[in-house]
Amino acid sequence: MTDVLTRGDRELVVTRRFAAPRDRVFAALTVPGLLVQWYGARGWRLVECSFEAAVGAAYLFVSEGPGGARMTQRGEVRAVEPPVSITVSEVFDDQSYPGVTVITHDLTEEGAATLLTTTIRYATPAGRATALRYPMARGMAEAYTRIDLLLEGQA
Repeated sequence: MTDVLTRGDRELVVTRRFAAPRDRVFAALTVPGLLVQWYGARGWRLVECSFEAAVGAAYLFVSEGPGGARMTQRGEVRAVEPPVSITVSEVFDDQSYPGVTVITHDLTEEGAATLLTTTIRYATPAGRATALRYPMARGMAEAYTRIDLLLEGQA
């Protein structure tokens, strides 16, 4: 189950437990060949994926959705400690809220499982409020379910 909570006036905290070792979950979050297999909400898929888990590296995700709609995200890796955590900045080309969003994925080992805690910090409270109006929580849950399926296939 994916849980989404608010923290303060600018953050969302998303948690999900995966039945896989931390290094495999980290790889799913950072390896382009794996990202294209799960990233995005139902009906959306990555058609372009450039990502390197190195501080200062720029990344680009181009997704295609229903009716040929396109969405582009880009940013930079700000911090990385494989397989413990990674922090990136994020901006959408057609973003409807101001500023740069900062996303941190923290991966905690729990026996043979991994708890993924994703903290999303928006530049403004209005940015978070706008993001909450989208079906983002549902989309993240769907994407994380696809990570589960991907990791099961790697067993």
